[in-house]
Amino acid sequence: MRIALSIAGSDPTGGAGLQADLQVFRALGVHGQGVVSALTVQDTVKVHRVLPVFPNVVLDQLRTLLRDAPPDAVKLGMLAGDEVVRAVAHGLGELPEGVPIVVDPVLAASDGTPLLERRAIPALLELLSRCALVTPNLEEARELSGCDVSTRAGVEAAARTLVEECGAGAALVKGGHAEGPPDDCLALGQGGSTVVHWLTGRRLDVGPVHGTGCALAAAVTAGLAQGRSLEEAVDDARRFVVEALARAEAAGSGARLLVFG
Repeated sequence: MRIALSIAGSDPTGGAGLQADLQVFRALGVHGQGVVSALTVQDTVKVHRVLPVFPNVVLDQLRTLLRDAPPDAVKLGMLAGDEVVRAVAHGLGELPEGVPIVVDPVLAASDGTPLLERRAIPALLELLSRCALVTPNLEEARELSGCDVSTRAGVEAAARTLVEECGAGAALVKGGHAEGPPDDCLALGQGGSTVVHWLTGRRLDVGPVHGTGCALAAAVTAGLAQGRSLEEAVDDARRFVVEALARAEAAGSGARLLVFG
């Protein structure tokens, strides 16, 4: 049994967060574990309220799980608060050496609702030095790197900064919010240097869809749990999300939800 762990917030719609991660893991053939970092009150239209879980409870969930059934890969999603981020970082100290960590740095919801305290950003940046991959969208990349991401050169600079200065093993800056083609920028740390690849994207005319970032990071995590290389896991995950986007359906009056095969 290959195991992937998601540490993320609860999304009652099932379209993002912990619930969506577990659906992705199941669809890709790995067993999903979940540590809840925050509760939310939300529907398909907007996030109405965010309530971080007590940090000591997050830490207890994580420690107890790691001692009994350690995962083959870990995904970090919405962590909500500074103390929760620090509790997760502390708990991951008990993760077996070599287990890859994927960080989806969720800073805000699509409707603009903050999902991470601003004072938590330094602690999140510290976590990046322990991750195999960080997967920010353009706004998150700008916030974390300090780079202007309005041009391709700026996006490359942001991806390089996340690897070279923040210490991430790799950075995938997602271009879904860009004008024009939704190309992604992948920066890989290799032997003291950074190699940058542009990954061509295809925009689907399906309207607003909830949870694409969560699904992508979860799919990469599943691939890493199965022993795939980072590049292979990223390629497979991007295809998986495009297929889920093509099948997206409306469940309420707001954004559509991904449908996983």
